[in-house]
Amino acid sequence: QVQLVESGGGSVQAGGSLRLSCAASGFTYSNKCMAWFRQAPGKEREGVAVIDPDGTPNYANAVKGRVTISQGNAENTLDLQMNNLQPEDSAMYFCAAAETSVKTWVLSCLDEANYWGQGTQVTVSS
Repeated sequence: QVQLVESGGGSVQAGGSLRLSCAASGFTYSNKCMAWFRQAPGKEREGVAVIDPDGTPNYANAVKGRVTISQGNAENTLDLQMNNLQPEDSAMYFCAAAETSVKTWVLSCLDEANYWGQGTQVTVSS
């Protein structure tokens, strides 16, 4: 069973920065992916950022230019550097993952994530 633990959330003023980290454990297969999502009160969960299988980072339009996703220094870790945070970025941020035994399957993490962390709260005040 894959387990995900997020850290790094907090409260900042508009224009501030936060770095979120996710540590995953329990992967069985080498074909796997991790991504960041967020959900604000009363809104649907949305994908924030993912690193595609070819290594290309992809970002939601709402965060492009302000957020950087990267592999952490340790294996199976995923970081999210968020700069110039705005009140509309306030949400619970979740790390998510998927894996498959099918080596030839190209995982679409934003669509196929089925493991979720507990989330870390980000609150941005104006």
